[in-house]
Order: sequence, then C-alpha cells, then structure tokens
Amino acid sequence: MPKEADHIEDGGDKESKEEQRQGASGETVRKRVRANTLSPHRGNTPQASPPRFVSVEELMETAKGVTNMALAHEIMVNQAFQIKPAELPEGSLERRVKEIMHKAFWDCLEAQLKEDPPSYEHAIKLLAEIKESLLSFLLPGHGRLRSQIEEVLDLPLIQQQAENGALDIGRLSQFIVWMMGSLCAPSRDKDIQKLKQITEIVPLLKAIFSVLDLMKVDMANFALSSIRPHLMQQSVEYERNKFQEFLEKQPNALDFTEKWLEDTVKSLQDSAATASASASDSSLHPLSVHNHAYLRLLRWDHDSDPFPETVLMDQVRFQEMQQEAEQLVLLSSVLLIVYTTTGEAISGLPGLMDTLKNTVNVLLADMHTPSFSAQEVLAIIGEKLCVELSQCLSQHGYSPFSADRKSALKGQISAAIQPDNTVRMLMESRVHNYLLASLESSQHKTPPPLPGGLAPVSKELKELAVRFSRLVNYNKLVFSPFYQKTLQKILAPGESPGTDT
Repeated sequence: MPKEADHIEDGGDKESKEEQRQGASGETVRKRVRANTLSPHRGNTPQASPPRFVSVEELMETAKGVTNMALAHEIMVNQAFQIKPAELPEGSLERRVKEIMHKAFWDCLEAQLKEDPPSYEHAIKLLAEIKESLLSFLLPGHGRLRSQIEEVLDLPLIQQQAENGALDIGRLSQFIVWMMGSLCAPSRDKDIQKLKQITEIVPLLKAIFSVLDLMKVDMANFALSSIRPHLMQQSVEYERNKFQEFLEKQPNALDFTEKWLEDTVKSLQDSAATASASASDSSLHPLSVHNHAYLRLLRWDHDSDPFPETVLMDQVRFQEMQQEAEQLVLLSSVLLIVYTTTGEAISGLPGLMDTLKNTVNVLLADMHTPSFSAQEVLAIIGEKLCVELSQCLSQHGYSPFSADRKSALKGQISAAIQPDNTVRMLMESRVHNYLLASLESSQHKTPPPLPGGLAPVSKELKELAVRFSRLVNYNKLVFSPFYQKTLQKILAPGESPGTDT
C-alpha cells in the first residue's frame, strides 16, 4: 500500500478519537438511542397505516437496503469513518469454530512439510494466495514491483522445484516479507519487523497472512479516503433511491417526519400569532420552517419523543450536538453572571477569562453522565470562581470580594441550572439563534455575527455551527423531495414549498 495512506490513517485516528470524545456520555447516548428506537413510544404517536403482512424475503431485502443506505450515509457524513478488521466476539461459537479450523489447517501444513520428502501441496496454494494479495496492492505505476512478484513467485516454476526437491520456502518467505515492507503503510513497519524475526516456516506463513489482512484493510481505507470527495452526488442519489424503495414497502415510514414538520409549523404559527402579517408569512416560508425544524432537533426529548425517520441515522450526532449546545449555554451563562456581578474591576484583565472558562469547562465535562449532580457541581464552581476572583482582584490592587458579594455570586451561579433562569434562557436563545442563522447563511458562505455574551465560547460555537450546518445540508440534499411533498400537505392551501428546502 502506498505510504500516503499512513497520513490518511493517522488523521483518521485523530478524528476517530474526536468521534469518541464523550466517553461514558457518548455510550449513554447510544444506549438511549437503541432503547428509544425499539419502542412505539407514548400516545402521541402518529396514526400508522393499516398493517401489511410481508414475507421473510421482503423483510430481509428491506433490511439489506436499509443497512446499505446507512453504510453509504456513514461514509459520507463521518469523515473519520474507517473499515475495521472483523473481530468475532470472545468465546462465541463462530470464533471457536474458526480457531479450530485454522489450527487444523496449520497443523496439516506443518505435518506435510515434515514428511520425507516434504509435501508442498498446501504450501504452494498459500503462495498463490499471497501472490494474488501482493498484486492487488499494486498501483498502475508499480511496473517494476509487478515484474519482481511475477518472477519470484512464478507458480509453474515453484511447482517444478517442489517436484524436484529444490524448493526453498524460506527464501520465498523472505522475499514476500520484503515486498510487504515495500507496499505497506508506515504504521505497519513494526509488524514487518516482527515477521523478519520469525525463523520457523509455518509460524511465519501464519503471521504473513495476519499482516496481509491488515494491509487489505489499510488499502480499503486508503481507497475510501481517495474517492470520498467524488462520491457526494452518487451517495445522495443512492440514499434517496434506497429510502424511496423502503418507503414503497413501508408506506407509513414518514409518520414521525410528518409530525416533526407539523409541530414545527404549529410552533411558528403560535409564536407569530401576535406578530405582523409580514413576519408571520416570513416565518412560514418553507425554508424557514425547515431550518426551524432542524433547530428543534437540538431541543429534542430523546427519552419520550420518536426521532423523525429522515434524520434517524444521525440521531446520535444530533444528540451529541445538543449536549454540546447545552454545555455552551451553561458555560456562557456562568461567565456572564461572573462578569455582570463583579463589574468593571475584572474586565480586560489578561488571561482571566480563559482561566475562568477552563475551570468551569473541566467541572462541566461530565454534564450529561448519569452520576452528574448539577447543584453540587455548580456549588463547587461558585467556590472555585470566588477564590480565583479574589486572588485576581488582590493581585491587581482591587479590594477583595466581600462575603455578601461572594454569597450573591454563588447563589446566581447555582440558579443558572434552572430551565426558567433568566440568564440561562437568554444565552440559550442566543446560542440557538446563532445556529439558526448559520443555517440561513450557509448558502451565502458568510458566517452570521456573534450575539453578545458569547465571545468567550465563540470558537466552540462556530465549530458546532459548521458541523451542524454540514449535517443539515447533506440531509436536505438527500431528502428534499420527501420534505417538499410533506410541506405541501401541511402548509395552507395555495402555499407552495418551492425548491429551496
């Protein structure tokens, strides 16, 4: 495999760590997703079409189509997506059978090579497989390497040497290891070095096949990374066609999507009830309805409300973004409380904002784990911030915090966890408005202005907005025809969904 693959692989490793960044929190999210998607949920479930009996063949075909669609979607949306070597569960029947069969094969090979004269029947078959694998790693410009492989692993010649007792398996194995070292990614260099240290023929051949399997995975990931930029249009059409096939077999497969859009329209109508007619018309424009619908996914109750079918493959991603947004809201709320309570004494002090932000961020890192106690953590945050603020004020010649001011600050910080807290509601509104504006401005490639009070979290918020917009825009590309039909039914008669959703 070309050495360039290592750069892609290394980058994939870093991004894959980012994908798994929430540890126990991410695992909790995934468990909740599995639990939610298996139950019919509460009584507000949309009325489904009458049940239709399907055959096992139809069910299997549908499941295969959905699986392929999910795989294509994951390749496009997850830049860190990588093919992993297949690992059978420890102690499973399949693993046990595989181990028994492999042991029998290698024992048989060892017995053949120990015969007098040795029998090379199985060994030659293995050499043929190895040759095929090595040739599969070559690129069009590898003419010299191809010639070397064809010359050294000349199967008819090897067969003749075996018949005449002149076959040197050790020499061929050394050539194979050298060629694997030339073709593998740099990350496999350690594996190649281990191969060079093996002197017994059977253990060496066994280890060669293990490393070849890893190299095949590396090559697949290299090819995937190379063609991903060219897959966008094909992937959009493929996912859309697969979902259409699924919809034809399951006519009620858009029930939750329709309810999601209906609830969004109703919410916009309620909020525009006291607004002017022009504002009401603007809020019910199909593009506005659609963007507000996506924003509602960042306020979703995943424990009780079924997720819309068209975004179900991205439910975990939306949940992670929702958690990030909630943490940014609480973080910005605490920092705003600190600065409004303390006054001008600390404004403009170099490094203070980063210090306070890091302190709060560390303590809020496990915010979405079951063991997290908001009241306890906010009380600790209040104590730590009071200590840091007192030290900072003393260092810059200001009078230290009084007991009353400390008590007031701690109380306001503890109150920030309440959903109806004024500061929290303000920052939540600003964060969500920024994310909504990022959707509306994504077509113009110009980021929206940052609302007041969010400067301390601007970097994190902008990164979240970029990921949110990319995910939403890809979903729009795939499912826009289905959304247009649904909005056509929901919006008032005469209202046209157009083509901009």
